[in-house]
Amino acid sequence: MPMPIAPTAHTASGLTADVTADVAVIGAGVVGLATAYALARRGLQVALLERASGPALGTSFANGAQLSYAYTDAMAGPALWQQIPGMLLGNDAAFRTRASADPHYWRWGLAFLRNATAHRLQQNTLATLALALESRAAMAALLDLHPIAFDHRIAGKLHVYYDAAALPKARAMITAKRAFGIQQQLLDADAAIAIEPALADARGIAGVVYSPDEEVGDPWRFSHGLLDVLRTHYRVQALFDTEVRTLRRERAHWFLEAANGHALRAQHIVLCAGIDSHVLLKRLGLRSPLMAVKGYSFTASCGAHAPKASITDTARKLVFCNLGGRIRVAGLADLNHWDATPDPVRFQQLLALARASLPQAADYAHIETPWAGLRPVTPHSSPVIARAGDGLILNIGHGMLGWTLAMGSGERAAQCVLRAQ
Repeated sequence: MPMPIAPTAHTASGLTADVTADVAVIGAGVVGLATAYALARRGLQVALLERASGPALGTSFANGAQLSYAYTDAMAGPALWQQIPGMLLGNDAAFRTRASADPHYWRWGLAFLRNATAHRLQQNTLATLALALESRAAMAALLDLHPIAFDHRIAGKLHVYYDAAALPKARAMITAKRAFGIQQQLLDADAAIAIEPALADARGIAGVVYSPDEEVGDPWRFSHGLLDVLRTHYRVQALFDTEVRTLRRERAHWFLEAANGHALRAQHIVLCAGIDSHVLLKRLGLRSPLMAVKGYSFTASCGAHAPKASITDTARKLVFCNLGGRIRVAGLADLNHWDATPDPVRFQQLLALARASLPQAADYAHIETPWAGLRPVTPHSSPVIARAGDGLILNIGHGMLGWTLAMGSGERAAQCVLRAQ
């Protein structure tokens, strides 16, 4: 049932709180909604605050839509060193960075490079994999209890490699993940085409990692469905058009003031605001581990050879997802870009890369409005889910995998709150 507005409460400084809750969750993307669910399921009264007019209107809105429970590979690895000149000069069509004098850019960048070793690549990948498997289990448990329609299905995924030199490392990662129960195979081009005929249009395939159990689903539809569940069955109040401006700890509570005049009191805050968490952490005097990495997507009708399975083109860094009978294509990584407004030039580059990769996968002549989102990436590519102060829990930094990791991250964040009580 919806949470009622509680009686007003006064702080030591005289602020009147017109909403009270056990926990305030800041951010109503897939991570914030999953966190609100994990908390409410444990009997806590939750206020969900979101600056947008509805759920999942930021990076959760039109991402790649793949639930990549098996493929959790970190961004930083040994191959990064060869990419750096192209990234800086803009010669790499898929992965670029904008240099800046901001000390945060250099601190983050150096930490990112420290993770670009074979040992840390495997360590970071497997740490994220453990969370992904928790997330898969949490998603299954949610859907058993509350069926939500969001074009969810097991699609399988094929990671396509065009450089034979990358295959030994891919094989080693398959071996490392096997200890977690992950089923993957390294296939040649003919075997991969037998599974997904759309790959017949690709040229120069050196090998393909096939993950048969990977899933897909629309994160925007999921978010609306989960919000309905929270409002109907749990003590959750969602406050949209509520941009948090100030956060202050007084005695045993947090007091939050929003730009629309709302004031809220809560014992705990869980920060799930994606890249917006960067600014909120700075207001609290805390150093942010986040870097904005801008990505793009479009959705189109199926082409003559539309894939049924999900496909990742590792050379062009693209994903193709058949989502409810339409094709979602996502890609590009523009590091240190903090404005989510789509750049028409970059969007045309995404479209050109998609045409070159799978020319008949989608009706490229008739696509929906271009979309861009800001992925909140940590130097190690794993989220930070931890206590950061009295009553303050972070659930941030999910990078490219927010949709995949949301449910498991919510469970971990809820456990942090319970331990802090």
